[in-house]
Amino acid sequence: MTVLVTGAGGQVGRAALRELGDRGIGLRHAELDVTDAAAVMAAVDEHHPELILHAAAWTDVDGAETDREGATRANVDANRHVAAAAKAVGARLVTLSTDFVFDGAKREPYLESDAVGPLSFYGETKLLGERAALETHPEGTWVVRTAWVYDEEGTNFPRLILRLAETRDTLRVVEDQSGSPTYAGHLAPLLLALPDQVPPGIRHIAGSGAATRREWAEAVLAAAGRSTVVEGATSDEFPTPAQRPAYSVLASEHADTPVLPPWRVGVEACMAGFVA
Repeated sequence: MTVLVTGAGGQVGRAALRELGDRGIGLRHAELDVTDAAAVMAAVDEHHPELILHAAAWTDVDGAETDREGATRANVDANRHVAAAAKAVGARLVTLSTDFVFDGAKREPYLESDAVGPLSFYGETKLLGERAALETHPEGTWVVRTAWVYDEEGTNFPRLILRLAETRDTLRVVEDQSGSPTYAGHLAPLLLALPDQVPPGIRHIAGSGAATRREWAEAVLAAAGRSTVVEGATSDEFPTPAQRPAYSVLASEHADTPVLPPWRVGVEACMAGFVA
């Protein structure tokens, strides 16, 4: 089976291509601008994949607040373009969404049927992107909401923590935000297999369990063999342009949804292959 991966230079894209080997066709941003409908259709028509993993997206949560047009093109328009191209060639589509579609008021894991209410413009674009893909290619689209994704190489929270720990004996990390840290190396294989396992629609797939950002930082440092002390802080101490949900742990209400390993197992796996 031929699989086309958009956003091939990103965390999930890289992991997917490692999993696919010769079956994968990876297109980075420089090779395919997913906001260009004609370019998307041409690329899909050329490669004629049976499955498209749409991993390209606008991921700058704070930047979306100021460049709303750019975030909309990348997260909403692009989803519609890719879904239309997938439908045109009879391909199945797996596209990624986020825990940021929720408002964080709940204090138990969010399920697929829970009411949405994004706090940030980034979250709004991801929600609209979900709807665009599902409306365009309803019988062949799988939307996967995931959370706090990281890998060995990307610009992500674990790498930030380890970089800060190089020059500081103590770190202050927020402990009033809880979510589901998700290792891309564990996530990607499940995304690729999903269309053969469950019907189209929305699924929640993220690292199992819940963690505060402080707990995540402590796990990263422990797995990396660092002795840096982590102190708790509040979100108010680190203001950002975009508001984050205080609680956005994800779980699935569907018994057939594949389950990722516990988030701590993901941290250990990532640190074992960490690229400095």
